[in-house]
Amino acid sequence: MKNKFLLLGIALVSLTACKTTLQVANVQTQKNISINNELKNDEEFVKVIEPYKQKLDKEMNQKISHTNVDLTKQGDNSNLGNLLADYTFDGANAWAKNNLKKEVDAALINIGGIRTTIGKGDILLKSIFEVMPFENEVIIVKMKGTDLQGLFDYYAKTQVNNPVSHLYIETNNGQLSKTLINGNVVNPNQDYYIATSDYLALGGDNMKFFSKGEMIPTGIKLRDLFIDYFKKNPEVIPNTDVRLNFIGKK
Repeated sequence: MKNKFLLLGIALVSLTACKTTLQVANVQTQKNISINNELKNDEEFVKVIEPYKQKLDKEMNQKISHTNVDLTKQGDNSNLGNLLADYTFDGANAWAKNNLKKEVDAALINIGGIRTTIGKGDILLKSIFEVMPFENEVIIVKMKGTDLQGLFDYYAKTQVNNPVSHLYIETNNGQLSKTLINGNVVNPNQDYYIATSDYLALGGDNMKFFSKGEMIPTGIKLRDLFIDYFKKNPEVIPNTDVRLNFIGKK
């Protein structure tokens, strides 16, 4: 019961972050209610919280999209990973066009940030909160072509299936054999705009290569972006193309 109410509070805060308005009534009470093992016996607390729980349940159980296949995070080119990387790219690209008069060249997210899978059938709002429970922001990192080598070297070294969009990275027995951005080889003299999360842009998961670039905050929460794009696509059809090709991976 304790965890249930703690999660309810977190979800209420999170819903306001994703632009869902929940109006809380002006409740007058002089009693302090502590969160402890006796909480389940406090009928007054249950009565106070029940209207908000019902409203939250209604919000979280609304259908926002549908999928005819299971969306999973397994494999080097997981369909859920590809989908969310593409949504990151599309959302960041739209923002960059409006605010920077530039286009994003690629996107990169971490597989560890995708916390669960989405089963075949209706996709509910709560599914996206379960997949992405964090308050991460979309960051665009401006990088020199020469500095992208650090990104490619990272994948060659780790062989981890961190999802990408508009990137192709191929290794053979741990050695880079082919790298493309937007279908082209990297121009060392060109500036590239890479969309990612603030966690990765700041060096999370040991992605230190981003430190050589210029971070451009967008103010967009990743989860909000995902929710928006699921709503725009009533039938989700994830791309299953090969983006990470680790030949001879052990």
